[in-house]
Amino acid sequence: MQTPPFERLLNISDGFGADQRKSARGTNPEAVADADLLDAYSRAVINVVRAIGPSVVSIAVKKRNGSNTMEPFGAGSGFVIAPDGYILTNSHVVADANGLDVTFTEGDTLEATLVGLDAATDLALIRVPQSGLPYAALMDPPDLQVGQLVIAMGNPLGFQSTVSTGVVSAIGRALRAQNGRLIADIIQHTAPLNPGNSGGPLLNSRGKVIGVNTAIIAAAQGIGFSVPATTARWVVPQLLTTGKVRRLYLGIMGQTRPLSRRMVRFHNLDQDSACEIMGVERGSPAAGADIHIGDLVVAVNDIIVQNMDDIFFQLSELSPAKPIKIRIVRRSQMVETEVAPREAVE
Repeated sequence: MQTPPFERLLNISDGFGADQRKSARGTNPEAVADADLLDAYSRAVINVVRAIGPSVVSIAVKKRNGSNTMEPFGAGSGFVIAPDGYILTNSHVVADANGLDVTFTEGDTLEATLVGLDAATDLALIRVPQSGLPYAALMDPPDLQVGQLVIAMGNPLGFQSTVSTGVVSAIGRALRAQNGRLIADIIQHTAPLNPGNSGGPLLNSRGKVIGVNTAIIAAAQGIGFSVPATTARWVVPQLLTTGKVRRLYLGIMGQTRPLSRRMVRFHNLDQDSACEIMGVERGSPAAGADIHIGDLVVAVNDIIVQNMDDIFFQLSELSPAKPIKIRIVRRSQMVETEVAPREAVE
């Protein structure tokens, strides 16, 4: 009996019969290795979701209308960072709220109060009257590498407990906040974000928070931004104590710039990156000092700085109007200058 054409086609496709193809798949070491890698990737994501998912919350924002009654105004995400009810989110999510409702993954909803916010870093701290909550730890310091796996969690478009994955695309980006300030050392990644993701955590494969998702570029794909955990770690204590961030003002904008080995050896530096000056505001303390676009700031008061976060941290420890010494690499020269910072007015 002649074999039907479609069966002959199945038997000879790729030069193998069905049994031969099955045997080849079962013994191909490359196929097995690829499957093991995919399984490991899946397990990593599953473990992170199980561990961190209960700490991620949905935030419903309410505002008073003309008749002085509350009505829905917007929504965002957040995550618990301490078991006694403290929740980190974005400033732009809660800034104009008259009321906040927080919903947990199990469905419980609690009313939250605003502890403090910082528009300059787009971070805010709110609290619910509950203790013993599952929480997520801010990584210190997040040793990020371009290409590293990241996991974003949040509640985009009202869909609770949504998970997306991607990789770190770039570190040390600068992003302009809603108040016009540049947020320094932003993490750019490819984990898909949508409206409502704002305030949710960006995590590494071990479930540590490496950033707070803050923005997307409309009509773009695979471009998301997160405020790094290092920024959150120095902002949160100030929000806890005063409800705002006391910030000295230099009037510089910068981004992280890797240093070549040749430059490190030539200037005898003990660091692999510096803060590149991208802008100097007119009328600012820096404008009257010897600081120019393209300068690489490597130290403040003889303490190594490698990015804007390091500079912000040093400024937070200082008194206003007291001159500080800034060490700069300018082309082939090492330059030192003094600047008297003043307290920023938000």
